[in-house]
Amino acid sequence: MKGYKIKLKANEVKTLKSIVSKGTDKARKINRCRILLLCNENKSKTIIASMLSITQNTVSNTCRRYVEEGLISAINEKPRPGAPSLFDGKTKAKITALACSTPPDGYSQWSLRLLSDKAVELQYVESISHTDVGRILKKTKLSRI
Repeated sequence: MKGYKIKLKANEVKTLKSIVSKGTDKARKINRCRILLLCNENKSKTIIASMLSITQNTVSNTCRRYVEEGLISAINEKPRPGAPSLFDGKTKAKITALACSTPPDGYSQWSLRLLSDKAVELQYVESISHTDVGRILKKTKLSRI
């Protein structure tokens, strides 16, 4: 294969074959294992890509990561940071505690909009949408709302 030559050690081949045969890992991890096993058999990246119904870039990237970073890095996903949380733990705790408190006069229970308005009024946050309040409460599995 042009680019990176893969020559797996016997214990690496055994590990990869074990992961593939069990089939309990994520499909992408199993595909990466298959890529490395096929590269070890000197298959071209075009053939590997068509056999596994993936792109040639995926084959190249997996082989590159194996050569540069090792087996574990090549078959596992790198962490994805995602967007940072808008609210810290204290703010979330205050909103959750507010949801557990007695609702305002004239209401039998808190609504998400009431909670968001009250959180701003009490200066827990500068602004918060009712959908954000819902997400915070959903993560706590609060059944009051």
